[in-house]
Amino acid sequence: MTPLQKNILNAVKRRPMTLRELQNNLQVDNSRLRTSVSAMVATGELSMRNGTYAPGFATYVNANAPETIPCTLVKLAARFGFASRDDGEGDIFIPGRALHGAMPQDKINVKLFDHPRVEGSSEGEVVEVTVPNNRFAGTVCLSEDGRLAVEPDGCRDVKFLLAKQGSEGVHLGDKVGFLITHRGNRHSDHRAAVVEKFGSSDYASECAKAILYGRNVRLEFPPEVLEEAHAYDDATIDPTEAAKRLDLRGIPIFTIDSAETKDIDDAISLQKLDDGYELGVHIADVSHYVRPGSALDEEAFERATSIYYADKVIPMLPTQLSNGICSLNEGEDRLAFSCLMRLDENGEIRSYKFVKSVICSRVKGVYKEINALLEPEEGADLTDLQTKYAAVLDQLPTMDELYRKRLVLRKARGGMDIESNEAKLVMDENGRCVDIVKRDRGTSECMIEEFMLLANQCAANAGRTNKVPFVYRVHEAPDAEKMEKLSATLLACGLNAKFKNPIPTQLELAALLDETRDQPIQIPVHTGILRSMQKARYAPQPLGHYGLVLADYAHFTSPIRRYPDLAIHRILSEMLTGASASQLQKDFNEFAQQASEKSSKQEVAAVRIERDVEDLYKAEYMHGHLGEVYTGTVAGITPRGVFVELDNTVEGFVPAAQLCKGEPQVIDGVSMLDPLTGKSWMLGSSMKIQVAAADVALGRIDFEYMVE
Repeated sequence: MTPLQKNILNAVKRRPMTLRELQNNLQVDNSRLRTSVSAMVATGELSMRNGTYAPGFATYVNANAPETIPCTLVKLAARFGFASRDDGEGDIFIPGRALHGAMPQDKINVKLFDHPRVEGSSEGEVVEVTVPNNRFAGTVCLSEDGRLAVEPDGCRDVKFLLAKQGSEGVHLGDKVGFLITHRGNRHSDHRAAVVEKFGSSDYASECAKAILYGRNVRLEFPPEVLEEAHAYDDATIDPTEAAKRLDLRGIPIFTIDSAETKDIDDAISLQKLDDGYELGVHIADVSHYVRPGSALDEEAFERATSIYYADKVIPMLPTQLSNGICSLNEGEDRLAFSCLMRLDENGEIRSYKFVKSVICSRVKGVYKEINALLEPEEGADLTDLQTKYAAVLDQLPTMDELYRKRLVLRKARGGMDIESNEAKLVMDENGRCVDIVKRDRGTSECMIEEFMLLANQCAANAGRTNKVPFVYRVHEAPDAEKMEKLSATLLACGLNAKFKNPIPTQLELAALLDETRDQPIQIPVHTGILRSMQKARYAPQPLGHYGLVLADYAHFTSPIRRYPDLAIHRILSEMLTGASASQLQKDFNEFAQQASEKSSKQEVAAVRIERDVEDLYKAEYMHGHLGEVYTGTVAGITPRGVFVELDNTVEGFVPAAQLCKGEPQVIDGVSMLDPLTGKSWMLGSSMKIQVAAADVALGRIDFEYMVE
C-alpha cells in the first residue's frame, strides 16, 4: 500500500468523504488522487456509495469499516446531541430526529451519514442503544400540558413526565434523583420515577447532592471496606515495623498545609550543607496499610481520587486512614516513605534515595502563618508564631533560599506559571455561600509545590532508569492546529506571538504569560494558553511533562487522596526489597496500565464535578447580590455575547443584544464591534455590569451591561 493510499484510509476512518473532500483534506494532485481511489475500489479496500444529502455525489468509505460505530452519548439538548466514539476518533453530531430517545452516557451504535450538512464534520444516527443509562438527577418542572415533569441536569428543554408513585411531596423547582422507568422512541415518550428528593434548587448544597447522585459518585464506603478500616480506629504505629525503618524522629520534620486540612500526607525537612542542601520530602506510607487485593485497595482503585468541593470532601480512603493513622499529624509517630535529596549550591539535584522511615512531625504548619514569618508586615507582632514554630524556625530562611534558587532554574527551562484564578468559597453554618475570595498563593504555597515537584521528579526518574512498570504523570506537547489558532488570537490582541515553529517552545509561552501577568489582558491570555494545551494524564510510559519542561514526572506525594501515588509507592516499595526488573514487570505491568487508565478517567470526572459544583455556589452567592453593580474584565467573546469576570473570579454573561444595536461583528475572536454605533469591546477591557440573574440549579449568572 502506498503512503497516499494509507492517508486516504486514515481520512475516511472518521466518516465517508467525496473526492473533493479527500482532495481538500490531503492536499494532493487530483488526477493522482482519482487513480489511487479507483485502484482501492477495484481491490476492495474502499467502497463507493451515494449519500443521503447529496444524491449522485459518490462518497468513499473504508470497505473494512463496521457499518455502525460504538459510541457514548455525551451531550443532549432538545434538538441535537453529541456522541463520543469509543475508539477515540472524536465526536459525532446527532440531529434531534436521529437521536431516537438516546440519553447521556448511553452506550450506542451510530451509523454515519454519507454527506453531513456541515462539510468536514461527522454526523450520524443512533441505530441502537446497547447499554442504557437510566439514572439521572434533575429539576422538577411542568410539562406543556401542566403535568409534573423533570428536566435532567445538563439536558436543556428535555422533559419527562413523572409517575405519580414516588412523586408525592415533590414541588416545582425541587432537585431530585430519578430513574427512567419507560423508554420510547422519542424523549417525549420517556417516563420517570423519583427515587431521591434533595430539596429546593435555590440552594447550592441541594443541587450539589443531585450532581453527585446523577454522576454515580460513591458517597458511602461498603461494609467490607469499613470493616477493614475499623481495624485502624485510634491506631498507633507498630513498634516492630518502626524498628525495621530509618528512624528520622530526631530530625525537625514538619508539615505545611491550609488551616482546615485534616488529611496531611506530606512533610518536609531541610538541612544546609557546605556544598548545597539536603531536602527530605516525607510522605505518608499509605501502601503499608492499603494492601493489594484488600477491600480498601479495591475501593480506592474505583474511586481513584478524593473529591473536594465547597467545605466538603468525598475521600478516597475512610477517615480512619485519611485523617488517622496515615495522616502526618503533629506530635504523632507515623510510618513514612521518604525521598532524601542532595542538591548543589544552585539547587540542582545531585542525588536522591528513597527509604522507608518513621517520623514525627514537630508542628502543623499553616500557609498563612509561614508567609507571615517569611515576609513579615511592618510592625507585626510575631511572638506567638515564633513560639509555635520554634522547633523548625531555623529551617524557614533556608527553605526560602532554596525555593528562590529553584525558581530561577524553573524560569530558565521555561516552566509555565499560569494564573488559574482559583476561588475560595466562604460558607456559613447552614452551608450557604456567603463570600467568594480569590485564593492567593504566597511564598509558602509555591515553596511546598516546588519541593513536592522535586520528589515527584525523583520518583519518575527511579521508575524510568530502572525500567520498571510505573504510573507517570504525562503532559504531551500541544496540538499544532490549536497552537496556530492561539497564535492568531494572541496576535489579534496585539501580542508578539509569532512562534518560530508550529509548536512553540515552553520559553516562548512562558514569556507571553509573564508579559501579560497583572495586566488587563491576563485572564483571557492565561486561560487561552491553558485551553490550548493537552490535558495532563496518567500513563505507564514516560512521555515527559511539557508544561513543567521535565523529562521525568510522576505523582508520589499524595497517596491519601490519589491512587496513582499509592500505586507507585507499591512499586517503589518492591524495588527497595531488591525485586528484579523482570519480577517487577511480571507483578506490575498490567497493574500500571489499569491504574493509569482508571485514574485518568476518574480525575476528569472529579475535576468536572468540582467545577460544576463551584459554579452552583457562585450562583448562590451572586443571587444575594442581584441588582448590584461591579466592574469586571471581558474574558471571552462569542457571537451571542461576552463573558465578564469579576475580581472575585465570578463569571457572568452579557448578551450581544444589550451591547449592539446592529448585528454584532466578532473580529478574530478577540473583539466585538457594533457597526451601527462604532462601539467595540475587546478581551481584557473593563466593563461595568449589573447582576441581572443567578440560576443556582444551572450554575449560571447573567449580567446586564451598564452604559458608562
